[in-house]
Amino acid sequence: MKILISNDDGYQAPGIVALYEALKGLAEVEVVAPEHNNSAKSNALSLHSPLYVHTAHNGFRYVNGTPADCVHIALTGLLGYRPDLVVSGINNGANMGDDTIYSGTVGAAMEGYLFGIPAIAFSQTEKGWAHLEDAGAMAARLVTQLLPSLENGPVDPWLLNVNIPNQPLDQMRGFKVARLGRRHAAEQVISQTNPRGDTMYWIGSAGKAKDDAEGTDFHASLQGYATITPLKVDLTDHDRLAYWAPTAAQLSNEGKAP
Repeated sequence: MKILISNDDGYQAPGIVALYEALKGLAEVEVVAPEHNNSAKSNALSLHSPLYVHTAHNGFRYVNGTPADCVHIALTGLLGYRPDLVVSGINNGANMGDDTIYSGTVGAAMEGYLFGIPAIAFSQTEKGWAHLEDAGAMAARLVTQLLPSLENGPVDPWLLNVNIPNQPLDQMRGFKVARLGRRHAAEQVISQTNPRGDTMYWIGSAGKAKDDAEGTDFHASLQGYATITPLKVDLTDHDRLAYWAPTAAQLSNEGKAP
């Protein structure tokens, strides 16, 4: 079995080291990760600048690009083989609710999913890397459960988003499947003046939880569970297709001869 690991915090981040250490005994594991922190890069690909790959002293390969770049080039020629599983993380902080749209951690896993490979994005719910080895143990527990289903060759791909509490292993309540919650709008942009007198802007902090009802990832994580949320890429609002059909028909008929 072969596993590809990436992340968005960079190849030197404690989270990716902990994930590698937790999984290296389960399969043949390779790391291809960004050279620098690429948080909130989502699924971005670098189409107008070259990408370079280097190897660190520990064997990790790092790329001067985004998380999706790393997985993309790994799967389209760098590795020379097709891994059985793509894993991303462990991220420094939660990726719940609306975070998944922006997350580079999820973006790296999603790139594997788009290539038809099962993928998992792992995050800790709080920043700071507290109890990181315990998070690695939880990640290994899930991967151990899933690997046997991948042993007989290609399967229909799936994409999981997993958030693990920053707690000792014996205090976690296990895993719970949960839907994505929702956040309030982000906080106001922060403006400052640089030494040359120019105004610069910093994106504000993420909004607080808006939908954290029972059944959401926010709620389950507060109860001490590691949350598992299956994701899909189809953003189509299927319930609204019929609503917009008359508008399209009206626009199509405008200007036509009676």
